[in-house]
Formats: sequence, structure tokens, C-alpha cells
Amino acid sequence: MPLDRLSGEEASRLGGPAALAEHLRSLVPAPETVEEEVREIVEAVRAGGDEAVLRYTRRFDTGASQPRELTVTAQELDDALKRLPLELVAGLQVTIANVAQVAQAGASEDVSVALPQGQRVRLREVPLGSAAVYVPGGRAPYPSTVVMGVVTARAAGVLDVAVCAPPSADGQIDGAILGACRLCGVERVYRMGGAQAIAALAHGTETVARVDVVVGPGNLYVQQAKHLLSSIVGIDSFAGPSDLLVIAGADADERAVRMAALDMLAQAEHGPGSLVVGVACAKRVADALAAELQDQLADQQASLVVAEAPGAPQALELANAFAPEHLQLIGRDVEALAAHVRSAGCVFIGPAAGTAFGDYVAGSNHVLPTSGAARFASMLSSRHFRRTMAEVQIDHAAAAKLARAGVPIARAEGFEWHARSMQARIGDNYGSDGGTQRDDRAQDR
Repeated sequence: MPLDRLSGEEASRLGGPAALAEHLRSLVPAPETVEEEVREIVEAVRAGGDEAVLRYTRRFDTGASQPRELTVTAQELDDALKRLPLELVAGLQVTIANVAQVAQAGASEDVSVALPQGQRVRLREVPLGSAAVYVPGGRAPYPSTVVMGVVTARAAGVLDVAVCAPPSADGQIDGAILGACRLCGVERVYRMGGAQAIAALAHGTETVARVDVVVGPGNLYVQQAKHLLSSIVGIDSFAGPSDLLVIAGADADERAVRMAALDMLAQAEHGPGSLVVGVACAKRVADALAAELQDQLADQQASLVVAEAPGAPQALELANAFAPEHLQLIGRDVEALAAHVRSAGCVFIGPAAGTAFGDYVAGSNHVLPTSGAARFASMLSSRHFRRTMAEVQIDHAAAAKLARAGVPIARAEGFEWHARSMQARIGDNYGSDGGTQRDDRAQDR
């Protein structure tokens, strides 16, 4: 695809940072609507179980009669690991260790709060009972996604973690994915992908155990299925096409510009629909970045843009409006700039911090909010695999104090029995009516 070059004047004509961010997002075509087709698949799997999953898998992935079984055997996992190149195994082991350390450090601890009236509220972090990691197929195998999902779930305390991935035409899952599953200690791996896989994990089938949460990237059918089923199964966030925004400071030297171009090209490898933006804080830097990219565009299917900004503050304002999946900061004083980033899935600081490291071995998670969702959504972390449960302890003395505050609120909202329930904890000494008001307002609710 051709490089889209926005001069400072052209960028300013589009309006402020929010308008420019909207323009950049518009460069990626809106996805087609597949809701009705996905709804049909989900309902078929709910009613038909394994048979429906296998039917759709043959229709979309394998053809003919493959696969015959949804479950991958332990022997297949062992054999796949033995066939992996040693350097790949070593790389995956580094990824496992780094992701585990970060995920464990990010796991929330229980908190107990003593309040002024004498009660105590404890917030307990409870691991979910089960989880599934969806590993996409298609263009290439993604063993790194196995690690990102499984290791993070285990760090959160989830004991039952399954993996599913679409099989290829021979009915088998790629060996790198299976080997990564074995390295991560996964015992349940399913040959299934697409909307049918999400439906099977949400509803359960004869073979596929129902899980509490499904995480991981996938195509439009996968994301639509997660959305439709989110009332009965937990999900991470919508994972659409990948995006990157690089801010190159006015002081970026030749090497820094070259690194920025390499990182943009690396992100463009994610294919059609990906959006890669370089924002330069000087025309000299923008010209140099565009020149570095120009010779490599023939094989790129992503949307690549180089734009100019008057300075770092304006570039940062654009980044916060754009809310990129990946944000890379190159130039001097980037640590200070990073402190003011509000909306990004992951921030890479300095020319040595290539975004590709984040995809694999840095220790951060590569399952990130896309399509601007970083305004409100977060990187996959231990928190996606836990829920917070409150425990409340109130003694008699605290109840008396709390009732004086709570009873008027309950009656203002028309819930007389709420008021009486609180008042009963302190006898009939509270209120002039002794708790005998009729519940007329509660009947109206």
C-alpha cells in the first residue's frame, strides 16, 4: 500500500487532535457485519454440541472429514514439543519466565478496610474456576499467544486452563502451538476455532468443558461471538486489527529514525486492517522516516501514515485521542513524556524498546485493546482471571451507627423493609414511629 504522508499544514486543516485521530481511524475500513451469521453458529452449537462444532470446523477450516476428534491427546502434545527447534523452545521459555514474573507482580492482593463506624470491609481477590485461551490461526501459528494467555491465567491462580486453536486442512493444530501448550503445562487442547469454538467454551458440549472466561485475539467472527456470549462467559476485550503509533521527537537522530521505521514495518506485518502511524515533531524527522519506509512498501498491506506535529505536547495529545494499542516514544526526555500518556495499551520508551519485544519476550502481555479501546480497556493481566468479592463484618455497635445513616436513605428510596431490616439491629429506639410505617412506596416500586 502507498504511504500516506500528512504535512503539518494538512494535519492542522483536519482540526484538533481528536479530529486527526478520527481521520486516522477512518483509514481502516469498517468491518463487515457478521452478527446474524455468528448468532446462527452460536445457536447451532448450543443445540448440537460436538457435532455442530465439528461441522463448522470442516466447513471453515479443514474440509472433507477432518478432524474426527476435538481433543488433542497428551501424546500429540509430547511429540510436538520434541519436534520443536531448540532455539524456539529456549525463546518460549524466556517468554514464559518473563510473562509469569510480570503477571505475578501485577496480581492484586486482598485488602481489609476498617471504617469509622466500626465495621470492616474486606475485598477478596478470587481466582476464576476455569479459563480458555483462544489462539488464532490463518496467516501463521502464534505460540506466543499460548504463553500470554495461559501463563497469565496461572499467575492469577486459575488451575483449569484450556487452549483452543483452529486446525489446518489436515485436521491438525500447528506443532509450535502444541509445543507451547506442553511447555505451559496445558492438559486440555481443542481442535476448533472461529465462532463455533467460543460458543462451545461458553455453553459446553459433550467434549468441551464450559469455562468461566475466554481470552485471546481472533478474527471478526471470534470477536462477534465473544460479544454475543459475554452475558454468560467472561471475556477480555474486543481484539480487532493491530495498531501502532510512534512519536519521534524533533531531536531523533538517524539511527532512532531507522529504528522507528523498522518497528512500523514490523507492526505492518500483522496484515490487512492494521494501522501504523508515525508522528514526527519536525519536518526533517518526518521526511527521514518517510524515506526509510518508502523502499519497503511493496509487500505491505497495512495502512501506513507519517504525519507531522508542531511539537511533543501536540503529538502526545494526538496519542491520547488515538488511544493506540502500541505507543512508541523516541527522542530525548521520553520518560517525562510517558508519564503523561493516558490512553495506550502498552508504551515502549526509547529507540531500543522495539514493539516486537513486547510481542514476544519483554514480559508485558501482547493481548492489548485495539481500535481505540485503550481509552477504557487494559492489557490482558491477572485481573482478567480474578473477580473481587466483598466481605462485610458489622458488630452491634457499628450497626447502631450505620442505621442512623441508612434508614433515612432507604425510606427516601421507598424501601420500607430495607429501613426496618437495618432498624431491627438496634431495637425500637431509632425513629419516632418505632418502625411501624406502612410500605406504600415500596409497593409502587
